[in-house]
Order: sequence, then structure tokens, then C-alpha cells
Amino acid sequence: MESLNQLSSSLNRLRASVNVSLSNYEPLALVAAPILTLLLARLLQSFFDVISENGLKATILGFFMSCVKLVPGVKRYIDAEKQKVVDKMQTSGKSKRDDWISELPRTRLGAGVIEKMKDEKQKDVVWQGRCSGTVYIGGTEQEGHFPLINEACSMFAHTNPLHLDVFPSVVRFEAEVVAMTAALLGSKEKASGGQICGNMTSGGTESILLAVKSSRDYMRAKKGITKPEMIIPVSAHSAYDKAAQYFKIKLWRVPVNKQFQADARAIRRHINKNTIMELGDLASSFGICLHVDLCLGGFVLPFARKLGYPVPPCDFSVQGVTSISVDVHKYGLAPKGTSIVLYRNHDIRKHQFVAVTEWSGGLYVSPTIAGSRPGGLIAGAWAAMMSLGVEGYLENTRAIMEASKRIQKGVQEIPELFIIGRPDMTIVAFGSDVVDIFEVNDIMSSKGWHLNALQRPNSIHICVTLQHVCVVEDFLKDLRESVQTVKENPGPISGGLAPIYGAAGKMPDRVMVKDLLVDFMDSSC
Repeated sequence: MESLNQLSSSLNRLRASVNVSLSNYEPLALVAAPILTLLLARLLQSFFDVISENGLKATILGFFMSCVKLVPGVKRYIDAEKQKVVDKMQTSGKSKRDDWISELPRTRLGAGVIEKMKDEKQKDVVWQGRCSGTVYIGGTEQEGHFPLINEACSMFAHTNPLHLDVFPSVVRFEAEVVAMTAALLGSKEKASGGQICGNMTSGGTESILLAVKSSRDYMRAKKGITKPEMIIPVSAHSAYDKAAQYFKIKLWRVPVNKQFQADARAIRRHINKNTIMELGDLASSFGICLHVDLCLGGFVLPFARKLGYPVPPCDFSVQGVTSISVDVHKYGLAPKGTSIVLYRNHDIRKHQFVAVTEWSGGLYVSPTIAGSRPGGLIAGAWAAMMSLGVEGYLENTRAIMEASKRIQKGVQEIPELFIIGRPDMTIVAFGSDVVDIFEVNDIMSSKGWHLNALQRPNSIHICVTLQHVCVVEDFLKDLRESVQTVKENPGPISGGLAPIYGAAGKMPDRVMVKDLLVDFMDSSC
């Protein structure tokens, strides 16, 4: 009791002393001081968060550019210059939408609409054998695999797997497409755990979005992570950026090694208590999710391994892999709009689903982002896989792998070019220290080729498909000629995009580059 009295006496003396000290200040100052201190602390925290996310250099540059744009007339000038670049990217200042239909016709066209569609289709560029990726099925639209999947899609065009009881056929097709794909990616291996499951989606981006969303929610339930972070190499697909923006996940992009492969040490430095997912080989050690993006290679690598190519394990036979995305509409030769997301077990996949219990329309549950889904595409994917079988995929893989190696060898024989990284599959990327590679790309475009321009380093690539098997020599011939043309006559060609790609790569203000892309997209769709 005596000690409590002493403590009370001490507190009273302290209170009296504090009151005497504070009596020298205005009451308003006493109220405002802690509020202002809190606001300052919050501002500093936000500032350090921005630095942590974007880096000191990018943050200072962004702040400087924001201040510059406040100068009268500067923002207007920058916007005008950006519009010029957007117009250039669209190949002309005239909007392509000027003659687009903007309202329903007063009188029905009936079957005549098909003729109108045929007329519009004639305006498409020649894509047969001329595009990087894009069309993966070989031959023409009138022969072979094309008519088969078109008929399958048409037969089930009216169906929707949302209605399980009405269309059990497409429900079965989806389950079997998922199971067949899972079997290619280790579901039959003992190491997989025997619970591999998944769903069909509209494409690789949706598959990645769902894998990230499911991993985020799974790690929140498992570890209580409320401020999720994700680690990916700088070369990872932009779908991860989209997922980070959609689902409020902090994204760390880490450098790759000299072979442009994921750098395990760089990934390790960013793993912390909030990490939910990484795209490397450390996940199992740290108890976090590991996603494997096989959107491009899912229907090539398993068969390439069977053919004797040195393909390291990259499926559910690898401990730590929790999800895989794989597109059937690429080398699976299914109709566009078909992809698959797979999970190691049902506990993870359950976090993908959305269940609603309080809707006046009844109880509702949906497995993917879309509610209604096109059963025709699911049927087309099933038809593609069943018609080809292991035999067909092996034959296709052999053809495109051999074509890829021929292209790689041909590029290496052009002294002005060099191969980027180590092409293990069907993408061959190349750059140059002698000529402007984007100018080479413009010349190739003028010859009818549609390749992909890359940055960091500046380069272009071709994604080899069945369409290219019979045009390898044509491609290499045009590439040699294009390099020689640029070497002898350096400088951008009229209408070419080389200046834009070159400037964008060197522009330090990445926010401005981002604004350019957004403005371009806004005026294009």
C-alpha cells in the first residue's frame, strides 16, 4: 500500500510539472502539434515507401518532372508532343475509327452480314508464315486442323458451362482438358501429391491473375499476410504487373543473370515476412508459393523432353511448385481464348473461387473471373487435344524445334547480329552492336514480317510456330538483306517506328512513357 501511495505521489508531481511547462504554450498549438507531427510522419512514410518501390533516382526524377509540368505552358507542350508520338504509333494522325459503325442499322442485314464480314476480313494483313507467334496452327484456314476446331466451336457455340445441369457435355470437356494438361505437367508423378486440379480460363493473363489472387488469399489464410509482396524477374510477363495492380500486391522486379535467367540471389534478397509468391526456386525453403508460367511452353517442353532435348524439370514433379499457367491456344493448337491454371492441391484452388450467399438471385459460386464462359471454346480445345494426341504433339514439336534451331544458326551466321540469351525452346531473340536493330525491324516490317520489338537490351524476336516451318529460308534471306540495307543506309525509314522505340528505351521519365502507352491505347480501342 505504501508503494502505491509513493507511485501516486510521483505521478501527481509529474502531472503538475508537465502542466506548468505546457502552460507557456497556446492551447491551439498544443492541439495542432501532435496532429502536424502525425501528418509529417505519414508523409515521410509515404515518401520512403515510394523510394522503396521505385528507387531513389526514379522518385527524384518523377518529382522533378511533376514540378516542371507545373510551369505554365509546359504541360500543354508535353501533351501536344505526346499526341504526335501517339499519332505516329498509329501510322497516321487520322483515326482508324472514323468509318466504324456507331449505331445499329435501321434495317436488318440478315445473312448478308456474312458477306460484309468477309469484306472486312480481306483488310487483314497477310499473316500466313509472317507473324511472330500470333497463329500457331499450321496450314491455311481451309485445310487440316483449322476446319476441325472451327466445326467443334460451332457445334457448341450456344453452350455455357455456368449451367452445369444444362450442358454436362462442355463441363466434361473442361474437366478432361484440365486433366490431360495436368498429366503432361507431372500430375501422375508421385512427387505431385496426387491432388493436381485446375480450371480453364480465357487466356494466359487470366490464368496468371487467378494464380496470383489464389496465392495471395491462401497465404493470408495460412500465414496471416495482409501486406502481400511478390518477386519476379524483370523478364517476367506484364500480367504480373496487372495482377499486382488489381490485387494490391507490392511487386519486386529483380535482375536476371547474363543468360537472362532468374537470379536466385537477387530473389533471395527480397524475400521477407510479407512475400506470398516468387518465380524462382526458393519457395519450398521459405514456405511461400511458386508459380511456373508455362503459357508458351506448356505444350512444347514436355514433348521436347521426350524427343531428347535437355529440358530441366519445370512442373509439379518439382517440390515447391504450387501453380502453373499454360495456354492451350498457343502450341496446344486450340481456338483463341483457351488457357488453363493448375494448382498443386484443392486447398490452394479454393481461394480462386467466389461464393455469394446473400444475393437475392440465389446462391452463387463461380470458379474464374468470368461468370458465363463460351462452351464453344472449351469444346474446341478438347477437339484439338483429342485429335492430335501425344503422336501429333510430338510431330509438331519436332518440326518447330528444328525450325527454331535453323533460325538460330542462321542468325548466328549474320556477323552484325548476336543471339540474346540461350534459346532453349522456340523463341529466338537477337540484337546488334553494329546496326540499329529497330531499323532492321522496320525494314523487315516493310517486307511483310511482323516481329516483336524488345527492350533492355534493344532487340527483336521471332516466336516460331508451325506457320514458319516452311519459310525459314525466306525469313533468313529477308533478315540478311534488311541488316545489309540498314548498314549501308542507316537512319529511320518513312513511317517506321524505330525512332519511337529507341527514344522510349532511353527516356528516363518512365511515367511519361507509361502515359504515352495509355494515350495510345485510349485512342486505339
